[in-house]
Amino acid sequence: MTVPPGPPFPEEFHLRKMVGVAFTYAGSQADADEALAPIREWSTPALDGVMEMPLPAWNSAFDELYVPGHQWYWKADFMSRLPDDAVAAHAEHGSALPTMHSTMHLYPIDGAAARVPSDATAWAYRGARWTQVIVGVDPDPANAPLIRDWARDYYDALHKYSDGGAYVNMLQGDEGDDRVRATYGANYDRLAGIKSKYDPDNFFRVNQNITP
Repeated sequence: MTVPPGPPFPEEFHLRKMVGVAFTYAGSQADADEALAPIREWSTPALDGVMEMPLPAWNSAFDELYVPGHQWYWKADFMSRLPDDAVAAHAEHGSALPTMHSTMHLYPIDGAAARVPSDATAWAYRGARWTQVIVGVDPDPANAPLIRDWARDYYDALHKYSDGGAYVNMLQGDEGDDRVRATYGANYDRLAGIKSKYDPDNFFRVNQNITP
């Protein structure tokens, strides 16, 4: 990420490219401190901003930075591994963020979600450890090609380490039938059968579409 030029970030960090780690612990302050202790012992971050706050405050923390009307371009994947070469690619492309608002998010998803069988719901990637989304953002429409090309180059460098599909809400526009099939994996044919039964004319199609 690029550190936003304003509070709560100290001025010496403004507009620097850094890695931010966001933690959420739903429980008591004492239990949270215990859970975070090994992380804080491992290294000293440039800024430790972990604190108790209501969920709505955390959920809206960056609303003033990401206002309606920005240009957005997303590329996403599920990842089960992050080998050294993938980490090096992240360092290369992450340090070349094209605009202040552009980021890459890597979410761990190997907790409760992994305890559900992959064929129990539409989501076929219960065994993945991470969901990755590369996000090019800028308020100026003239920079749409800039954020798009950066996101695509970043994605192309990392996709070979992926599981093949992505979190469907993070797919960009119309990525095509092959990408949708990869995202639903082994569950696609069963979902297409359901679509044929309930929506044979494909009325509900303004989405990452499963065709009947």
